[in-house]
Amino acid sequence: MKFYIATDHAGFEVKGFVIDYISSKGHEVIDLGPDSDDRVDYPDFAKKCANSVVSDKGSFGVLICGTGIGISIAANKIEGIRAGLCHDAFTASATRAHNNANILCFGQRVVGRGVIESMIDAFCETEFEGGRHTGRVEKIEGCSFGANL
Repeated sequence: MKFYIATDHAGFEVKGFVIDYISSKGHEVIDLGPDSDDRVDYPDFAKKCANSVVSDKGSFGVLICGTGIGISIAANKIEGIRAGLCHDAFTASATRAHNNANILCFGQRVVGRGVIESMIDAFCETEFEGGRHTGRVEKIEGCSFGANL
């Protein structure tokens, strides 16, 4: 598998660990930055990663910020992205199986390294189940709710 990874300053500290772990599993990892823990805006890096995943069919992404919330919201603004905010192996597996997620998001301030390893393993080992989930994912792809939710 090929992964693109990006963070903001609040996710930078764990990025090297994540790159090393994914690489140790035999996957290719492309680091999209940032290159330091200097303050940056997470939407810029979410967009960079999301656009890379969309442009490289079959690839995946990992996005990390302090909580995972902001960076996942920003990534999901890009058409074709299904970024799942995860907190454990169960949610990482479920987001692949049920939502066909193509980006794993989490917060450096929320999960520890052992949980990160288990989430990455679950995300990589789980395939989209299809079936009853297919129509739902198709609806997500076609969403344009406008102001009338």
